[in-house]
Amino acid sequence: MENTKPESWNTPSTPRQENKKVAAGILGILVGALGIHKFYLGYTKEGIIQILLNLLCGLGSLIGLIEGIIYLTKTDEDFYQTYQVGRKPWF
Repeated sequence: MENTKPESWNTPSTPRQENKKVAAGILGILVGALGIHKFYLGYTKEGIIQILLNLLCGLGSLIGLIEGIIYLTKTDEDFYQTYQVGRKPWF
C-alpha cells in the first residue's frame, strides 16, 4: 500500500505568486534607464517617473543599476515580502 500523503519537506508552507526577483534584477541592471523593471513589478507610476528622470538628468540609469543589484542581493523571501507583498516602490 502506497502512502499518498505529501511529505512535509516537499510541501510549500503557503501558496503564493511567482517570485520575480531574478527577472526584475536583470531588467534593472540592463535596461533600468527605461524603468522596465518597475513596470514588470507593477509600479507603473514609478516606471514613468524613472523614464522622465533619465530624460531630464540621466539619473534613471543609475537608479536602475542600483535597484537591480539590490534586488539580486536580497533573499527570495525578503524580495517577495518587500517588493511584491509590501509594494515598496523605491530602493
